[in-house]
Amino acid sequence: MMRYAVRIRDRANGAVATAALLSALALAGCQTGPTGELTSVDLAQGSSQNIASLSAVVDRNPGDAEAYNVRGSAYGKGGRYSEARADFDKAIALRPNFYQAYANRALINRFLGDQAAALSDYNRSIQINSNYDAAYIGRGNLYRKAGRVREAFNDFEKAIQLDTTDARAYHNRGLIYQSQGQHAFAIEDFSTAISLAPDSPEPYNGRGLSYAAMNDNDNAFADFNTSIKLDGRIAESWANQAAIYERRGERAKAAKSYAEAVRLDPNYTPAREGLARVKGGA
Repeated sequence: MMRYAVRIRDRANGAVATAALLSALALAGCQTGPTGELTSVDLAQGSSQNIASLSAVVDRNPGDAEAYNVRGSAYGKGGRYSEARADFDKAIALRPNFYQAYANRALINRFLGDQAAALSDYNRSIQINSNYDAAYIGRGNLYRKAGRVREAFNDFEKAIQLDTTDARAYHNRGLIYQSQGQHAFAIEDFSTAISLAPDSPEPYNGRGLSYAAMNDNDNAFADFNTSIKLDGRIAESWANQAAIYERRGERAKAAKSYAEAVRLDPNYTPAREGLARVKGGA
């Protein structure tokens, strides 16, 4: 199938081409933290109250690897990374072939800055269970952030071939297609991600950028607006919306949206530059 034979060009060249194509728009690729990636526990269980309940379960079942894995996920979702890693260490010690715990620990290692350990854990998880889609997605994202685009693409592809229902596989593959200027494929992947995770703002931002690159401003604008409705705290969404206003010549509206993006993230360069541009009459 032609799509799967995509040629991954040099990352730097692809990024330059995409930046030129998207002009003032920011390339979608914001990476969520462990709250969106750890398995086996609801986000609400990252609260101190629920961690206390999970700790009681661990105390009652000190030999239960799953109990440590679940509490480790809760720690991770609560930003308590060192405690999370300790729990995954314990889960793996109790169950050496616990591939989910390896993938969970890999993510925590990634956020603690130990990329080599993260890669080792993802590799071990896949070695134990070659059909574990979450490990391919996690490793693919690790590769993507390291600039190893071909390997990242192959991992997302593998997860998709395994019939994953995880939206991140499609979203992240869409980002690679987008970076290579293959916007029709990117839009298809972002659309699939949206169907799997309709409440997630990131795929709307991604799809909007590819629509904008294809000069489909109406669909781009609709996607950026949806992203803002889903989560109004993302600076990129406001800056992207502002860029469409700017394209339309609606400078006052563009300034307002750029200003909101700057308020949310004062260091976000596309928003700061865009605000200066529309206010300065450039």
